[in-house]
Amino acid sequence: MPSPASPALPLDANAIHALAARSMFHLFSSISQGMFLVDRSGRIVWVNEGYKRFLPALGFSSVDQFMGRMVEDVIPNTLMRQVLETGKPILIDLLTNKAGTFVVSRIPLHEEREGDAGHVPGEVIGAIGIVLFDHPETTLQPLISKFAMLQRDLDDARRELATQRANPLLRPSSDGQRRAKYTFASFIGSSPAAVDVKRHARRAAQSSSPVLLLGETGTGKELLAHAIHTASARANGPFVSLNIAAVPDTLLEAEFFGFAPGAFTGADRRGREGKFKLADGGTLFLDEIGDMPMSLQAKLLRALQEGEIEPLGSNKLVAFDARVIAATSRDLPALVRDGRFREDLYYRLNVLPLRVPPLRERRGDIPALVEALGEDMAQRSGEAPPELMPDALALLAAQHWRGNTRELRNVLEQLAMRSDSTRIDAAEVKRVLAETGLEQIATPAPMTESHDDAEGERLLRPLTEQIAELEQRAIAAAMAKTGGNKLAASRLLGISRATLYDRMTDPNAK
Repeated sequence: MPSPASPALPLDANAIHALAARSMFHLFSSISQGMFLVDRSGRIVWVNEGYKRFLPALGFSSVDQFMGRMVEDVIPNTLMRQVLETGKPILIDLLTNKAGTFVVSRIPLHEEREGDAGHVPGEVIGAIGIVLFDHPETTLQPLISKFAMLQRDLDDARRELATQRANPLLRPSSDGQRRAKYTFASFIGSSPAAVDVKRHARRAAQSSSPVLLLGETGTGKELLAHAIHTASARANGPFVSLNIAAVPDTLLEAEFFGFAPGAFTGADRRGREGKFKLADGGTLFLDEIGDMPMSLQAKLLRALQEGEIEPLGSNKLVAFDARVIAATSRDLPALVRDGRFREDLYYRLNVLPLRVPPLRERRGDIPALVEALGEDMAQRSGEAPPELMPDALALLAAQHWRGNTRELRNVLEQLAMRSDSTRIDAAEVKRVLAETGLEQIATPAPMTESHDDAEGERLLRPLTEQIAELEQRAIAAAMAKTGGNKLAASRLLGISRATLYDRMTDPNAK
């Protein structure tokens, strides 16, 4: 018995085109999660059974409410209008709206016209939207992760630009009002110590209680004071600072509280407001509070407790509303024990104490600090910043840094001025360190292998903690390898520069 003849494929182009179109339509209809059709005006004219299940999430209880509406009015974030206007398909895309996140395809439909080569596409008469996957977070996890990373990088870039270019709190004031100059992003570092102090400082910014910044000279206490003010509810108010150690004792009272007209010989006949009144509605930063003379400490305590001051030579009390942030590099408890600082004033200031770590406790931040300081020096001088070789960065990271970031900047400035090359190695750094008067130059510690038992104990920790630690080691190694160049380091690690900033700011960010 002869076998039935197999169906023959069409051989002419028009028939092949028609067969392929029908096959693709049936294929998409069977494997997709839903399909709909719009006419040339963008009005929805057809939906299949699969797409109807998304209607409740879009806010429609029936197909009749959905049909006949303009596509952008019923499907948020759709690009069907773009397909209709350009005639170009969007074969694979991610669509996110209140119904969820979907992998979609958008294909224009053209009018067919007769030409010399058979049927040719004419004008766009509509478009078809296809939902390929409705749960891509599980079926297309790598693609979704990439999309989320790009979106996060874009958000980070937008925030950074907004901070640098559009933040009125960081612009010079046209009315002469004192403003803060820095944000938490200005405090460079991703080491555990740096992240911890920034986390506590952000919490302090949400309070109106006094803050006491404790730490060695050059650790960034004033920068953190600016950042706390900028992140607080008083950010629109003035930021007034006073370095107590820089003002003679005889003038401190007038600086603090102001003076009335003719209060003393040589005084301005119009009088002058003190720092407390200038900071009204904002923040008053008292640097080197440990150097305040005992005679003035009682008046400062009363001002903090009562919220009012009495200008020098005046009998009137003046109310003020200023949040006080104090800072010192001295040991205040020791001064209290020695009777050189009032105990009651110490407790009044020590409501929210923050210890700012010295640079030797955050050596992993040195490559990033070197890059940031180098860029700042380059902007001021107009010359290219020095590029430190990995051995030079390792040598800098090994030093004690009694002067902390301020001393590090001084060394970098000397390196830039004394070196004939923009590429600086460890020998050049060692020479400059010796010339700055450093008695003992520390050498980078060699890498040593741990014993098996110690290694086993080290691994018996939460996995998230170990992953975060490994990321920070990889970032530190990449920064050292590239001389602190973030763009080169991000390429070396296979991540974007914005993601690198994110990891350096918060090691636990994912």
